[in-house]
Amino acid sequence: MNKADLVNKLAIKMHITQTQSREFLNTFQDVLTEAIKQDNPVMLQGFGSFTPWIQKEREGRNPKTGISCVIPPRTSVKFKPGKFLLRDLNA
Repeated sequence: MNKADLVNKLAIKMHITQTQSREFLNTFQDVLTEAIKQDNPVMLQGFGSFTPWIQKEREGRNPKTGISCVIPPRTSVKFKPGKFLLRDLNA
């Protein structure tokens, strides 16, 4: 499912227009991004949690040329599914 599909499904389920659905989804994405940028985890009870983590600097290799290079540290996100999401997926 891509973003357009999600916008359509949300619009149908919430009985709103696709424009409103897209605005909702973009706002949710902005709020989530801002919280993670500030190093705050986002926990959605029963669904799961998004936690920022810093990947350390490491050595990598270009698979095409075989030349080694240093991959700089960066912030990434881990998602841990919640109890109810796991229950529904495995029912």
